[in-house]
Amino acid sequence: MRRGLILIAGDAGAYCGSRMLAGTIVVSGRVGHSPGFGLKRGTLLLAHPPAEMPATFQDAGEYELLFLTLLAKHFEHEGGPFKTFLPLSRRVRRYCGDLATGGKGEMLLGLSS
Repeated sequence: MRRGLILIAGDAGAYCGSRMLAGTIVVSGRVGHSPGFGLKRGTLLLAHPPAEMPATFQDAGEYELLFLTLLAKHFEHEGGPFKTFLPLSRRVRRYCGDLATGGKGEMLLGLSS
C-alpha cells in the first residue's frame, strides 16, 4: 500500500500492513501476529492490541490526537456501515516502527477513556 485508507470492520489476519509504504489501515477487531511487519511509513490504527507486540516497534508513549476526531467526522459524513466505525477513544498509545526498515511508521492502539 502506498497511500489511502483501508477500513476493516472486523478482524484482520497475520501480517496486517506488511511492507506498507504509506497510508492508513484502521482495524476495529483483532489482528493476527506480526502486524506492521516491514512497515516503512504509514499508520496502523488498532482498536485492540496484538497478542504480542513485534520486537521491532518502540513504545513512544500515550497521546491524544486531533486527527482521530477528524477521521471520526469523516466516517460519520460517509454514512453507511462506517458511520460509527471508529471504536477508539481519541487517546492512543503510539509505537514507532518497524525499526528494522527505518522506523518511520506507527502503530496506534486505542485506550479506554
